[in-house]
Amino acid sequence: MGSAGAKPDIAVILAKYDIHRSDIEAIQSVSEMAQARIEQWRDTWYSWLRAEPEFDEFFQSEDLLAQVQKFSAKYWLEFFAAEVDESYLESRELIGEVHARIGLPLPIYLAGMSRSLTVFLGLFKPDLPEEKLAEVSTSAMKLLHLDTEIVVQTYTERSNRALEAQNQLLAEMSTPVTQILDGVLFLPIVGIIDSRRARDIMTNSLEEISSTRATQFIMDISGVAVVATAVANYLIRITKATLLMGCSTTISGVSPAIAQTIVELGIDVEGVNTTATMQDALAEAVRNVDS
Repeated sequence: MGSAGAKPDIAVILAKYDIHRSDIEAIQSVSEMAQARIEQWRDTWYSWLRAEPEFDEFFQSEDLLAQVQKFSAKYWLEFFAAEVDESYLESRELIGEVHARIGLPLPIYLAGMSRSLTVFLGLFKPDLPEEKLAEVSTSAMKLLHLDTEIVVQTYTERSNRALEAQNQLLAEMSTPVTQILDGVLFLPIVGIIDSRRARDIMTNSLEEISSTRATQFIMDISGVAVVATAVANYLIRITKATLLMGCSTTISGVSPAIAQTIVELGIDVEGVNTTATMQDALAEAVRNVDS
């Protein structure tokens, strides 16, 4: 709900959802009712959940189910206590973290929250005047919107971090710089190269050159079908960057189509060493190492 390390401004957060003191008091007024009906809520809500397809996937263990029921009950008792402070917000962030970690889809979470509140309001109905029930319902929906946004935001942020880490790992795996001979590094590039992947190639290549003290670097692009202007410029920049580190780069596998594309794009390749095949590049690298 804020920048890392910064304490949330509770008043600002409540105002964002139009939650006033009267709303908090309305929710708190049914707190004891919620405690008294928590078992009824649990039985009704989990009967609904068992009918959902996600149940068998995420709640196969009876021990896990019992634990989830315990934490769910704790959540709703905290909800109706409505003590919205820093600890309250942190507990909602934790829910988002847990749901993202286990991969529970957001739609079933949102449906479950809506269904849970509906069940509680139904249990309150016999003991509350219609006007009071409407007041509690409106106030509870405001607080529920706050809760679900925190959970969804945390869930999304964690999922995005995990996806970014996965993409980074895939990028590193897809750009394997290998030392094939003493002083010679080889990088086969296959598939589509976008600007991000080109940057990763440069970073990984320079790091390997630094750690191995290689003097010859071969980038084979025979598996690349298309070279756009930005990508071609990155490849040229890689050769110049490696040269500053005392390593000569050869781009091998330059097909007629790619060669024609580079010429048509008007890219300056002066000083860039290229070969048609990887074998030619390797033979040249060996000669340079031995000389």
